[in-house]
Amino acid sequence: MPRRREVPKRLTAPDPHYSSTLVARFINTVMRRGKKSIAESIVYGAMERLQTKMPNEDVLTVFTQAVDNAKPLLHVKSRRVGGATYQVPVEIAPATRTAIAFRWIIEFSSKRGEKTMKERLAGELMDCYNRQGSTIKRKDDTHRMAEANKAFAHFRF
Repeated sequence: MPRRREVPKRLTAPDPHYSSTLVARFINTVMRRGKKSIAESIVYGAMERLQTKMPNEDVLTVFTQAVDNAKPLLHVKSRRVGGATYQVPVEIAPATRTAIAFRWIIEFSSKRGEKTMKERLAGELMDCYNRQGSTIKRKDDTHRMAEANKAFAHFRF
């Protein structure tokens, strides 16, 4: 990594089905061991299930809203000052927010009880859209932790 200049971010090509870079990045996050076709079938299958569960809503807006609802704004970082360790609340960069939301959605969808990953992912996206479920609970817990440690915000540097 160069020290003197900013490294440009690599652009993600939009996915062929929805022409969305957000969906393409989500597919890349779902992908395990380079098996992109399997990741695409999981994500597109979950989108089809969302379409059947919510016929009067646009799937892409439901997906975008679900991801936006899952994005955390703050998190806590451990800072060692003197002999004590403080949990300091720090704002999260926009790209990192999206990456964390993707990670949480995938993590909690894989822990659900449905039979296939497509059904699990569709259920978790539906829960995120309705502001409920494990992903939203994790986001609220993170925000609550940052709010509780607001007194240590002056240790941010």
